[in-house]
Amino acid sequence: MSIVIQNIHKSFEENHVLKGIDFEFEPGKVNMIIGASGSGKSVLTKCIVGLIKPDKGEVFFDNVSFWKQDTKTKKNIRKNFGMLFQYSALFDSMTVAENVGFPLRMFDVKFTESQIEKRVKECLERVNLHNVENKYPSELSGGMKKRVGIARAIALNPKYLFCDEPNSGLDPQTSSIIDKLILDITNEYKTTTVVISHDMNSVLNIGDKIMFIHKGNKEWEGHKTEMLHSNSQPLKDFLFASELIVNQYKFELHNR
Repeated sequence: MSIVIQNIHKSFEENHVLKGIDFEFEPGKVNMIIGASGSGKSVLTKCIVGLIKPDKGEVFFDNVSFWKQDTKTKKNIRKNFGMLFQYSALFDSMTVAENVGFPLRMFDVKFTESQIEKRVKECLERVNLHNVENKYPSELSGGMKKRVGIARAIALNPKYLFCDEPNSGLDPQTSSIIDKLILDITNEYKTTTVVISHDMNSVLNIGDKIMFIHKGNKEWEGHKTEMLHSNSQPLKDFLFASELIVNQYKFELHNR
């Protein structure tokens, strides 16, 4: 369940957004892509999942080059993806059950309607949602929408789970619940999880391998335990803008 990217470049007219990024995501772990707004992390993720074609470079899933495949093969690879979008991206005109079942129908999975209903119920129960199948997104809280988004993301038992700012717009308590859910699902299903985030609480709580992007370049990579001791000045500037990180750093210095 490996994901490897090599020399990824992407420009939009004169704006060179990604400048040759290499990275190997850790299988079965929560991999975090962090960086300031406009650094290129969302564009990179779209290149990885096939929403944007890079100008140069390769994306490998289990040693298969995604962008060299034909349309049918790409679709088969995408069946292994689970996607949690920044604002959940639920279909307002669909019920919760219809939203969660959408990937099962979109990819022509050979399930009967009763099997789809069963799988939808299983996924909703996995994210601790009960008796919401017939509700519409407008009837749900922000945290519930995120959990429905996660239920939809795991409907196909994905090998790879992609989460774009999963805590955006949530209060700290709900954010912690979503973090724990992502971590639990990663461990339970052994997914290779990729999370875009600027929430340093999430990075410290659930992150394993971290990539920091700065102005379109991979400025730093490593494990979260190494972040506070990096020699990268852009990373230090990014981290120490967070009061949480400052306090964590002071705590470590005090206990040395």
